[in-house]
Amino acid sequence: MATDEQYEELQRLIAALAERIYKLEQIVGLQPRPVLRPDPEAERHQSLVQRTPTATRKTVGSGRDVELESRIGGHWLNRIGILAVLVGVSYFLKYAFENEWIGPAGRVVIGLASGVAIVFWSEHVRHTGYAIFSYSLKAIGIGVLYLSLWASSQLYHLIPNTMALLAVISVTGATVGLALWQDAEVIAAFAAVGAFMTPVALSTGVNNAVGLFAYLFILDIGALILIRYWPWIRVLIGSYIGTLLLYSSWHSTFYTTEQFSTALISVSALFAAFALVPFVAGRERTSFGISVLALLNAATYFFEVWELFEHQAESLEAAMAAVALACLYFLMGHQLRHRATAVTVDIHWAIGAAFLIAAVPIGMHAPWITISWFVEGAALIRVSRRRQTDYLKQLGGLALVLGTLRLLAIDHFDVTHLFFNERMITFAVAIAALADVARNFPVAGGGKDDERRVLPIIMVMINVFALVALTQEVTDAWRRQLEGVSPGAYRTLRIVRDFAYSALWMLYGAGLMLAGFWKKIRFLRWQALVLIGITVGKVFLYDTSSLDRGYRIVSLIALGLLLLATSFLYQRSTRISGTSGVSREHTYID
Repeated sequence: MATDEQYEELQRLIAALAERIYKLEQIVGLQPRPVLRPDPEAERHQSLVQRTPTATRKTVGSGRDVELESRIGGHWLNRIGILAVLVGVSYFLKYAFENEWIGPAGRVVIGLASGVAIVFWSEHVRHTGYAIFSYSLKAIGIGVLYLSLWASSQLYHLIPNTMALLAVISVTGATVGLALWQDAEVIAAFAAVGAFMTPVALSTGVNNAVGLFAYLFILDIGALILIRYWPWIRVLIGSYIGTLLLYSSWHSTFYTTEQFSTALISVSALFAAFALVPFVAGRERTSFGISVLALLNAATYFFEVWELFEHQAESLEAAMAAVALACLYFLMGHQLRHRATAVTVDIHWAIGAAFLIAAVPIGMHAPWITISWFVEGAALIRVSRRRQTDYLKQLGGLALVLGTLRLLAIDHFDVTHLFFNERMITFAVAIAALADVARNFPVAGGGKDDERRVLPIIMVMINVFALVALTQEVTDAWRRQLEGVSPGAYRTLRIVRDFAYSALWMLYGAGLMLAGFWKKIRFLRWQALVLIGITVGKVFLYDTSSLDRGYRIVSLIALGLLLLATSFLYQRSTRISGTSGVSREHTYID
């Protein structure tokens, strides 16, 4: 392998040969272009750089300090410079206005001419290789144009608002065209900022809802067209934020109940524009930003619609709107299967499920809220098993938790009939929903770990619901018997109630035990044992001292028979298992 000394000797020979050829050409009479003789020191330095390991070369001029310095000097100072120039121009214009140096029309003309000149000059700067600086100049020029048009309309009243609006739209359109031509997102951002500032700058304090929302809809459609061909997500999100701010400002200033239809149609049109983004962008342009935008668009639109209906005191219509939105997002999720990423599709399905859950408390009253949450939860979990999607299962679990909390802690039923009443219907629906969920979960040894952990909880809650419902039936039946009775009869009825509690728990425990042996489900038998243990404690600690002799005797005998029967079943099961050698037991469900 050649050494550094041999490489340097070769460089000197080449330089000497080039010098001789140059002298020969001069003798012959040729006038060649000057030959740049190689510098041995420079060549040696270049060769050393090329032969330096990559890990070493990365530290030369490419470290984090250099990147930070470049960002501060090339970008941050650039943005601060734009702001400083605009503020300075504003102060200058203010000073010129106060001293009456130039008439109003002349000031506007100078501003417009200066803005156009700066934009054209920025193109010259861009062609010289300073693209970032040229964008800064364009920002200044566009800002001067916007300021000049604002002054011509609002400050000097030289032109009507309609003409000023058309002029501003023209400037915005030209800026967007410039951004597309140069493929520069920053210019498109400048155009968006100017466009959304225009209604504020040209506002006369008069309510013009139709004109404002038509203008915003046009801007949003423009942002939709941009995202179809260029991945400018930040411009799209900025347009959404600008739309939201302008609508909120109008609503807080001008909205009245007489404008309900105008507001509802307007926010629906603006919502539809952004809801089409995943369809327009396509799978290759779908990103995290678009997914976030889908969530924000759905949430804010529903809040706006709900708030509008609240002004009208029409909660049922708000619930219907939530259901309609749920169906719409389910349909959109179905249509996006081949148009967007799986994450975007899942988000639309999740939004639809969330709207269904939210519709229940908005438009319904107890006990239908509880019933709807249990039905929705079971349905979402069933769909999640078929589609293998965890987010639907989680939303279904949330609906079941909400239904459980409401059923046990909030709902109060005023029943007048035994068994055939709203409470028993609500608890029956809850038990059926949990049973359906349990059937959709796998048996022990299969499925996911979280499902195996949740399954026993579901089985316990089924029995808890049944016991609570039956116990409350006994309590209500006792309360109905108390109306107009004497104190002596009250004591007798209380004894009957306490005995009925014990009898109910014994019978339910016996049923659980039989079901556990019949289905060979160990977990059911454990629940039966727990319930029988609670009943034993009640009988020996409470019934023996509180019940009359007859009820006490019956309670003790019944409990003793239950315990003997349970013991017999266990001995029989052990004997069968020992003789056959086969004991097919399931931990949860077969």
